[in-house]
Amino acid sequence: MDPDYHSDNPGVCPRCGMKLVMKVPDRIEYPLELSHSPEILRPGQAAKLKFRVLDPTGKPVHRFETVHEKLIHLFVVSENLDFFAHVHPVFQPDGSFDLGIRLPYGGMYRLLADYYPQGSVPQLAIQTLYVAGKSEPAHLSEAIAPQKATNLGAALRFDPSPILAGFETKLFYDLSPAEGLEPYLGAWGHMLAVSEDLIDMMHQHPFLLTGSTVQFNVIFPRPGLYKIWTQFQRRSTVNTIVFTASVRAL
Repeated sequence: MDPDYHSDNPGVCPRCGMKLVMKVPDRIEYPLELSHSPEILRPGQAAKLKFRVLDPTGKPVHRFETVHEKLIHLFVVSENLDFFAHVHPVFQPDGSFDLGIRLPYGGMYRLLADYYPQGSVPQLAIQTLYVAGKSEPAHLSEAIAPQKATNLGAALRFDPSPILAGFETKLFYDLSPAEGLEPYLGAWGHMLAVSEDLIDMMHQHPFLLTGSTVQFNVIFPRPGLYKIWTQFQRRSTVNTIVFTASVRAL
């Protein structure tokens, strides 16, 4: 999950809580297969998505490591960037994962899945599905003013500022009130950053928690606008904080 973290002794990763291993296996892709019913998805209609992970030979995978308390994390984002979901499909006896969902808009949806086949390395896979009808493309503008969710507020700072494409940026979330902040799914936060054209999707966890400040380290691959959803848990309530950041070319 965090291949850049190393230790001379056995233990767990302080970022994701996973058990450290002696040797990281080769990074080989385990693709994600997606199907759905009904065959034609319609806005607001109940639907079932089915996911199947395949090994490099094309055979279904049946065993997975638990990562952040779940076997799979799934992010779903609509074409207009107005719909966001962080959900966890249910593991089935045949090794597949099922998810019931209602998608509110017509048009394209992008899905980012995070899973860890046993004996391999953590995987990130992107899929696309379509819902009948049309949706306006996203038209973003920079929005980095402090935000307030259900029971938590956040102000966002960048280092360096402005953000430069291709270089590591530190994102500092100053949380208020920080009292009562709790780990959410094994981490102090979960972030999804998506480019305006929905090509780039990045799932990140905090690098550091210092007092009331949570730090994420992110490399934005291209210039443009990115919508950023970040989830924190305070007093058993999951708060989703949303910003839109502008990334510049060097």
